[in-house]
Amino acid sequence: MTLTVRRQGLVDYAATYAAMVRFTDARGADCADELWLLQHPPVFTLGLNADPSHLLDAGAIPVVKVDRGGQVTYHGPGQLVAYALLDLQRRRLGVRALVSALEAAVIATLARYGIEAATRPKAPGVYVDGAKIASLGLRVRRNCCYHGLALNVDMDLAPFARINPCGFPELRVTRLADLAGPVDLEAVSVELESALRERLGD
Repeated sequence: MTLTVRRQGLVDYAATYAAMVRFTDARGADCADELWLLQHPPVFTLGLNADPSHLLDAGAIPVVKVDRGGQVTYHGPGQLVAYALLDLQRRRLGVRALVSALEAAVIATLARYGIEAATRPKAPGVYVDGAKIASLGLRVRRNCCYHGLALNVDMDLAPFARINPCGFPELRVTRLADLAGPVDLEAVSVELESALRERLGD
């Protein structure tokens, strides 16, 4: 099955979100699946059923309400975002299996840098020594998914102090650069792409 990868650089969140929705609405049975690898300027996003009280102090950072699952998270430069626009029926993937595949791809990518990571029951994402390094949020419509995962590579973590990340007060967050030393985001994206292709059946 074809998986078209689009590397988009630093792009506006709201415009990208609208593009994902348009892509999903317009796709037909023959539409190839896509993986978008990118970064966003600073933005807080609130999931479909997010509790606004978990957004403690947005300050000057924009807030966007979206239709993914999950609570509040932060995106900013130096964070690698991977949006998976997939036909789940064609790939014979259930939502739980997709989440596991995305998490496993992040864990495999981190292992390439000598980092041991793990998942948590009932708390989607990837963690290193209890600190969250990657978050996940998905939306499924017409058997197709969009949104995806965000891996903290070498970003400013300070804005996470303005939220309860993913709805968990005092949840620590971390980044790859603090665990493995200087890292190149594009090199990480190549590793993540390979890990995702392997686990999504491409």
